[in-house]
Amino acid sequence: MIMRRSLRDVAALAAGFVAPLATALVFVPFRTSLTHTNLALVFMVVVVAVSALGNRLAGAVAALSAAAWFDFFHARPYLSFDIHGRADVETAVLLLVAGLIVSQLAARARVLKRVAVTDASHLERLHGTTRLARSTASSDEVVRRTRRELIELLDLSACRFEYGTLLGRPPRLDPDGTVRVAGWIWDLERQGWPEGEIELRAGVRGRYQGRFMITPTPDTLPPSLEARLVAADLVAQAAIALDDDTGEGARRA
Repeated sequence: MIMRRSLRDVAALAAGFVAPLATALVFVPFRTSLTHTNLALVFMVVVVAVSALGNRLAGAVAALSAAAWFDFFHARPYLSFDIHGRADVETAVLLLVAGLIVSQLAARARVLKRVAVTDASHLERLHGTTRLARSTASSDEVVRRTRRELIELLDLSACRFEYGTLLGRPPRLDPDGTVRVAGWIWDLERQGWPEGEIELRAGVRGRYQGRFMITPTPDTLPPSLEARLVAADLVAQAAIALDDDTGEGARRA
């Protein structure tokens, strides 16, 4: 995951530099007939596209690149970063400022879209597990679904459930989203996941039903606090199903 994100960031930065340059070169034959206002609008489209596909930094690079190549190829004297005309100076400055603003807005819109999609996905996980817990007579089925949801939600390499056992003191993911190691709060954002399996205890109304033992995928970013809270809610639904199973809160070895 880290590698995929890094490659995407590098590609976005490269596009932020190259795309405005390519645009400037394409319109060189038309620089005497194309107004600077229209050319600036073309550059803005490029900046927005890079920002939407990349990130804020890529958008900022695209804005700077657009202003620089407009100056170099389309403002007199050509093939120079000097600008002699007042109108050209104003166009370059406005292109830079507007490009920076638009790039940040486009990147922000992309983030908001991703958050909305993520929230909808989390909500569907919770609703699906809750519906299953209410409709099925088998707590085992709820446990199996919870395992699958945890693996996908937290990007795990493995997840298993232990019925009614509480052996050892492995790292623990608490219902508030914090991770504890030997009783101390682990700095997940800075240190990443602790080594080994991590437990999520399934309990309801003071009765312990078991625990999910999760194994994070190596070299991946830790999940967000929101994802960890959703994981705790999923485990809580499994605990309720286990407690209600056959009306006596069965515990299986």
